[in-house]
Amino acid sequence: MLSMMTDNDKNDSYHSDNSLSQTVGNRKMNNLCRQVSIESPGSRIQDCVFNFTVPVPEVPPEGARIQVICAGACYRMRGRSSSASSINSNQSVEESPNTNNTPHYGLRDSALFAGFEVAGIIDAFGEDLKDTDLKVGQRVVIYPYDDIPHGYTEYMTVPKLSYLVPIPDNLPLSVAAMLPTGALLAKNAVLTAQKYVSKILEGHPRNHMCKILIVGTGGLALWAIRIAEQQFNAAEFKNRVKITVASLKDEGFKLASEIPHVTLVQWNEDLYEKQIIERTRDACRGPVDIVIDFGITSRSLHRSLQCLNNNGVVLVSEEVADRLMPKFSKLILDTDQKIEAVTCGSIELLKELVELVANKKIIPPPYTEFAAEDAATVVLKLCKSEIAGRAVLRFHDIQ
Repeated sequence: MLSMMTDNDKNDSYHSDNSLSQTVGNRKMNNLCRQVSIESPGSRIQDCVFNFTVPVPEVPPEGARIQVICAGACYRMRGRSSSASSINSNQSVEESPNTNNTPHYGLRDSALFAGFEVAGIIDAFGEDLKDTDLKVGQRVVIYPYDDIPHGYTEYMTVPKLSYLVPIPDNLPLSVAAMLPTGALLAKNAVLTAQKYVSKILEGHPRNHMCKILIVGTGGLALWAIRIAEQQFNAAEFKNRVKITVASLKDEGFKLASEIPHVTLVQWNEDLYEKQIIERTRDACRGPVDIVIDFGITSRSLHRSLQCLNNNGVVLVSEEVADRLMPKFSKLILDTDQKIEAVTCGSIELLKELVELVANKKIIPPPYTEFAAEDAATVVLKLCKSEIAGRAVLRFHDIQ
């Protein structure tokens, strides 16, 4: 638990000795803390969650140390971390040798996705910092910068304060933890789609409709649906954008149906591919102009292209773009279609997202909190799509 400090305590700790065993405020810090590392699931899901005891990190001279309170259940791609357990494979999820030769549902519907999501409290500042508007004890989220440490630890550091985004008191830390990757990627995907929507609607009569298909009903897609509803409610888009959601699981219908003005279609894998495509085109009233595809598999992307207009665009996450795009270069060349990779988004966009969610202009998808020590069970449930919406790991029971 983090004890609140007096002004004198803050002054004393601001330029504190950053040794692993130190007094911060009125408490003695242990020199060790927990770390939970989640990697991309392979054929054995239980082999992708690792628990370590690691030293409490020293505070960077111009940075800060954060006490992690909540973290979104995201994974890091194998081979991208420094842990010994992660260097075994660079194999893609889709190519993993699962017993049924299909990827996990939680990966397909984006209930579990690559990223890094942390919300917590500033614990200490670096000794070289001269001035900052931030305070010890302040609630923040961490922007997922390129060299962010692997795994979730009870205490983590940032080399620069510019990676920290303050969050208001009315925004729960459990909700804030979902913003830095999942919500941010979805927001950037919708903003990218908006550029195409504007071009499509330009020069057309007021009754011309732009059609968007969002694939998946896991965490990424649920954020994208809510963000798109807010984004396209602006005057220039109102009643001119039709959103359809392709659900990859039965539970997705209930989650997506809670959002007004959204059409649903189920991608039932028991049907023939031609039937699924025809069903989708019927639900969308013809081919769509834009697809936001969080399905991350070749099959999903191929199906999305079959539901897309000539000259249309499919937006996919940057994580899977390098793997999937080369497979479809010939196909999209023949149809003048386009596949575009979407990045996670900027820190300025994260600040805007924090404000929108805090002011209830965007309502977050449903989520369930779990204790951090239950991460292995959580990932197993996510891979089987047994958790509605998002899963959030809680390290400390404070707000």
